[in-house]
Parts: sequence; C-alpha cells; structure tokens
Amino acid sequence: MDWSSVQLRSLVELRRRGTVTAVAAALGYTPGAVSQQLNALERSAGVPLLHRVGRRVELTDAGVALAGHARQILDIEADATAALERSAGAVAGELQVALFATAAADILPVLLTTVRDRHPGLVVRSREMVVDDVYDAVASGTADLAIGLEYPDVPIRRDPSLRVVRLYRERFSLAVPTGSMSRSGPLSLAGTGPPLGWILPPEDTHYGQAIRVVCRRAGIEPELRHEVNDTAASLALVEAGIGVSTVTPLMLRLRPSRFDVLPIAETFERHIAVVVRSSAEHRPSVAALVQVLRELAKSG
Repeated sequence: MDWSSVQLRSLVELRRRGTVTAVAAALGYTPGAVSQQLNALERSAGVPLLHRVGRRVELTDAGVALAGHARQILDIEADATAALERSAGAVAGELQVALFATAAADILPVLLTTVRDRHPGLVVRSREMVVDDVYDAVASGTADLAIGLEYPDVPIRRDPSLRVVRLYRERFSLAVPTGSMSRSGPLSLAGTGPPLGWILPPEDTHYGQAIRVVCRRAGIEPELRHEVNDTAASLALVEAGIGVSTVTPLMLRLRPSRFDVLPIAETFERHIAVVVRSSAEHRPSVAALVQVLRELAKSG
C-alpha cells in the first residue's frame, strides 16, 4: 500500500478530533485538502475508511483499526528521523515549533537568535497557536516541539507519547485600575468583586478553569463582566478602569500598562513548559532546542 505521512496523520487526527474542520485547523490545511488526503488514503487502502453520518464523516471499523496502526507508523518514522540525526553527529535540519502568543512575543526572538548563533545548521520555523492546542500539535506530529502552559489546578492530560518539561514557574498577581484598591499586604481574592467585576478568559480554556478553581477555593464566585481570551486586550480593559484580572510577569512584559499590580494571598501559579514527543526527546536537534530553552529560563 502506498500512503503518505500526511494521509496517516489526517486519519489519526480525525479519530482524535472528530471533524474534518477540526483536523484542518490542527494541521494547518483547508478542510478540502484534508478530505483529499483522506480520500487518497482510502483508495490506497482499498477498503472504506469513512462513512457519512448527516453532514459529518466518521471512521469505519477499518478506519479505526488503521488509525491505531497509523499512530505507530508515525512514531516509527520519528524514531528513524532521530536515528539519522544521531548518526550524522551534528545539530542540523529543520524543526517546527508551536507556541502561544505571549511566548511568541517574549521568548521566541531570544530563542531564535541564540539558536542561530549556536547551531547555524538548524532551521527553526514557528507557528503561533491557541495555547491549549499546542500539546495536540506535538501529539499529531504537526510540530516537533511546543512551548505551552500548565496550571497545577488544571493539569495537562498525560499522554505517554509526550514528554512535558517544565521550564519555570510564574505566580499570578491581581491587576486592578490605578488607585482602585489600597492594600498594605497580599489581597485575598475574597476581597474582590463589585463595583469592579472580573475580566476573565472563557471557562472552557485551561486558564479560565484554573482562575475559577482558585476563586472558588477562596470562597467566591467571580462576577464575570467581560470574557476576553487575549492578554493584551484584558490588560487594556484593566488600564481603562473596566475591571480586574490576573497577571504574571510574562503577561506584563507583553504590553506595558498603567495599573496597580497587587500580590494575591492565595497561591495561583502556572508553569511555562516545553512539550516534545517521547520518541524525539533524544533527537539531537530537539535536545539542543530544549537545552537552549532551559538556559533561557534560568537566565530570565
């Protein structure tokens, strides 16, 4: 049978995500291109892999079976790539990195200049993504490495095929309009609320879940006034006196703003982490990039 890695990856992602549209978003293709890959794979397999249910397509039993083997084939391909790199004895080639917007603005420029100086044979390409999607990007093989976030109160679902390396920890503070709250020490979240409401990310995000867990543990239900997923937009609203939000040092570096930053009595933290496939962990190019990120985290 003659099939490509893209075809197999499309099948694996369809099993994982359930819709062609979701697969297209994850792989960076159009839905039409994903459908073409799946149709070509079906022709190569010689048996029906998909069947239509209303406006959606679902995997047949044969499709489910092949998806399981496809994951193994992709892992073997990754192992072969790592073996070839090790035999060459040099850090070279090309890596695709997925990362969230704040990391793209703050971490990526220093990472790229350091890699350029230290490993001139290594080409790094990047793709900005919604932070909660970067783990799936590595799992699916669309990214070799990802820079993401993990919240202790909402831990990442551990996949044995992935390795999560924590780089450093950030503690959240409270961003409030200038002069709106006067405190000599850490502020309990129980002391927030009307007349200032909260500016929060959606509850279906890891960050949104984590802040709500912390607030409820403190005995309050945050009064949501504005649901905003973009960090810069949240900070702009706080600066305008619209409400309060939580911030970390990395967030504050994204957009210089004029508001008060108050320490929080409750523990609310997140970890900046790098994610790689377990099969690629010892690939020289991947290991070199992880090492640079570790060094930057220590020096930052």
